[in-house]
Amino acid sequence: MVKKCRINLLKTSYNARGCNLDKDMGPEAKLYQKLRKKSKGISWIRIENLSSLGTPDLLGYNDSGTFFTVELKVTKGKKLKFSPHQIAFHVKHPHNTFIIAEALGPRASKTFPISMYRGSRIRELVRDGLELEACSLGLEACCLELLSI
Repeated sequence: MVKKCRINLLKTSYNARGCNLDKDMGPEAKLYQKLRKKSKGISWIRIENLSSLGTPDLLGYNDSGTFFTVELKVTKGKKLKFSPHQIAFHVKHPHNTFIIAEALGPRASKTFPISMYRGSRIRELVRDGLELEACSLGLEACCLELLSI
């Protein structure tokens, strides 16, 4: 029984605050971790701002010296939920803003992989959900697109 506990402890990942990454992170935080690991050449800052509602989740800076923002969304279906403030942000700031979405569930990842949309298309994304044509499909393609702006 002691050996089993040791094996489980070795397989468990913890962040700098000592939180169990598998249990303590929400789905958007897990998507961020995937994105961060795949996107070498991009410096990320997580934005957790309660004073300016609608501000995207991430500020990125690529090797070309370009800043951009990314809103992360995770869904169990085809539709994505945005607050009115998030919609307003992307309408007001249509350039260098992106939305990366991940569909969870056994069939969702095959039908709708991780996809990226330009912020300027947020109204269409609200209307059509993941059926809207993405500017990039798959995590690697999303990272390459962000590196190229």
